[in-house]
Amino acid sequence: MTEWREQRARAIDAHAADLARRTAAESERAAQMLREFVATARQRGPAPVRLVARSYDGRHRYRTGLRGWYLRPDEGIAVAEDAKFYVLAVRGSLRALVTGVTLVPEAPRLVLGEGGRDGERVTLRLALDTVLGSA
Repeated sequence: MTEWREQRARAIDAHAADLARRTAAESERAAQMLREFVATARQRGPAPVRLVARSYDGRHRYRTGLRGWYLRPDEGIAVAEDAKFYVLAVRGSLRALVTGVTLVPEAPRLVLGEGGRDGERVTLRLALDTVLGSA
């Protein structure tokens, strides 16, 4: 490998490591915000509701077995009572209509809807404050 390629490979690796560190730090800050939100919501409301996932095409709704708070008006993102962050979009299936779905928590983000259409991008702080303000 040429010296230029080696130098370029090291630069790419360093950039990837830096991005991973920043993403992990952002996720930890967002997780702390979710823990604080859940504690506050338990004390003063609103009460948690049953969380329902939707199929990607939006035509079907599936039980999740989770309770928590929706963070978006379209009910596509939520925080559960355990302060975990969930995206409530799932692959549709006939079996899931009967049995429900098991969701896997995702790494929380400080900005919801990043890369979406205009007006879909909102900070996690604003979403949490909006839910608390509706109590």
